[in-house]
Amino acid sequence: MTPTIGILGGGQLGLMLLQASIDWNLRVHVLDADAEAPCRHLCTQFTQGSLTDYDTVYQFGQAVDVLTIEIERVNVDALEALEREGKRVFPQPSVIRTIQDKRLQKQFYRDHGLPTADFILTENRADVASSADFLPAFHKLGRDGYDGRGVQRIVSINDADKAFDAPGVLEKAVDFEKELAVIVARNERGDVSTFPTVEMVFHPELNLVEYLFAPAEISDAVNEQAQDIARRTADAFGIVGLLAVELFLDKEGHVLINEVAPRPHNSGHHTIRANVTSQFEQHWRAILNYPLGDTTYYQPAAMVNLLGEAGHTGPARYEGLETLLALPGVFPFFYGKAITKPFRKMGHVTVMDSNLERLREKVAVVRDSIRIISE
Repeated sequence: MTPTIGILGGGQLGLMLLQASIDWNLRVHVLDADAEAPCRHLCTQFTQGSLTDYDTVYQFGQAVDVLTIEIERVNVDALEALEREGKRVFPQPSVIRTIQDKRLQKQFYRDHGLPTADFILTENRADVASSADFLPAFHKLGRDGYDGRGVQRIVSINDADKAFDAPGVLEKAVDFEKELAVIVARNERGDVSTFPTVEMVFHPELNLVEYLFAPAEISDAVNEQAQDIARRTADAFGIVGLLAVELFLDKEGHVLINEVAPRPHNSGHHTIRANVTSQFEQHWRAILNYPLGDTTYYQPAAMVNLLGEAGHTGPARYEGLETLLALPGVFPFFYGKAITKPFRKMGHVTVMDSNLERLREKVAVVRDSIRIISE
């Protein structure tokens, strides 16, 4: 009998998980606080409610056989209670708890011999002000930072007032050559499979991925480092599901872990079209303990995030769609968000081409062609 699966979170990652689930006729329930969440009209059953409220998460979990997440900001106490009662929860609550707190996450890498930038745990702004010799560095909130929020660059002691007056981690700035990512899947049997390493380009102000190229243009030696670190990290956590491992390649050719996410990730959106198995199908395979899928890519690919235009808030309108659809090997994906806001993630475009120069030219056309504005 096919199990009933619950997803905590009904945003774009949940939407793409649902799209992958349709081929297998999976029964999927979704919990989200937003009554108009992108997942609402595609899932088997939708429940509106808080992901961080113990009773809401616990009651939602009672009605499903397998529980998973598309966002880390969930009530882990409820997930642990469900797990103790025999509910299958993947990724495991212990993994989510560690990753939810960047302080615990960084200490986990150190404890397990996984390469990462040097860091200092801080309790308040004063701790940062007393760490002048450690600068330049990034101050990150221990909890609740995401998509560039909860991160401040501290160049010198003069910037100390930018630090968070809350528990955090002061992470040494890495003089990096490239930012990379590897998505790794692991099932209950301990089988592990990785997707090809990708190169991410971040928006200079927003600190979120603007676009990426897959596979990354790196040496075989660097690629082996990245792939090995991703596998070792997944095994250290013992995770069942997907783990997105974001990495720095420094100027000396060393690969370091930046941070991880225990779910499908922005760095794997292109796999829907570009790879034999998408990251979303792979997540289902992993948490249902099926054989992991082939991650081979068909062609080099790029992914461009579609963000709401600055100065526009209201019902979303997509300008330039016809230009995109006229380009061969260009595939837009929209997330079903009715309202656009400045820099809100509204969709993405996957671009494919066997020729890397043409691929980059297409990416430039995509970036220049489409705008998401309000009506």
